[in-house]
Amino acid sequence: MNGPAPIFELNPGLDRAMLRRQFAADGRLQIKNLLSPQPARTVHDVLSRQTHWGLAWQAGEDGPHGVSPEQLGKLASAEKVAIGTKVTGAMRGRDYAFLYARYPMLDAYLEKWAEGSPQDLLLEHINDQPFLDLARDVTGIAELIKADAQATLYAPNQFLAVHDDSQVAEGRRVAYVMNFCAEEWRPDWGGYLMFYDEDGDVIAGFKPRFNALNLFLVPQKHNVTYVPPFAPVARFAITGWFRDR
Repeated sequence: MNGPAPIFELNPGLDRAMLRRQFAADGRLQIKNLLSPQPARTVHDVLSRQTHWGLAWQAGEDGPHGVSPEQLGKLASAEKVAIGTKVTGAMRGRDYAFLYARYPMLDAYLEKWAEGSPQDLLLEHINDQPFLDLARDVTGIAELIKADAQATLYAPNQFLAVHDDSQVAEGRRVAYVMNFCAEEWRPDWGGYLMFYDEDGDVIAGFKPRFNALNLFLVPQKHNVTYVPPFAPVARFAITGWFRDR
């Protein structure tokens, strides 16, 4: 008798030696077809149908803020407009800002928001040896011992401004973004993970394609580009950092 379908199972056909060479050359890469087909569809279903979204935002010195799903549901329309106004004002000037939907998987796990939830199971798989071994194999960093995680959704009018993840004192070595956007994503819909040189020119960019893992050394200047109003609500991902402590 067959057991339940796995929620997270790596594609056994990944060419790790080739991926390691690519990562060593650029300090970043996108791995397509990360999971086996059915687990990839299951993760997409968890993110698109089974996740209660809160909000993450910052506007200059105001923030960062994490608004839980329950708190977001209680926010009045005027309060939501005020957040948008602050974020827009920061970006109109020279301040740093971001705005996106999120479910803080690590916080939810540690605080027991919903023990045994699919999100909890995904976090456990992200910190299990098969996935950590993949990260070690591809990056060549044997010291990676754990990863945090948050589910993210960049809906229309949301974005993450340019930054470099420079908090190396926290043990962050490699950032990751697992994309599960089941739509055939148009470049015009934004939401790309972009990398920049010191002059602000684009040096690389990754499409938010379905079942793809982006890995990159930190610090590197990068952002998630603005998702315009006409884009679908579909840019689902799990993001975080692999850490050495």
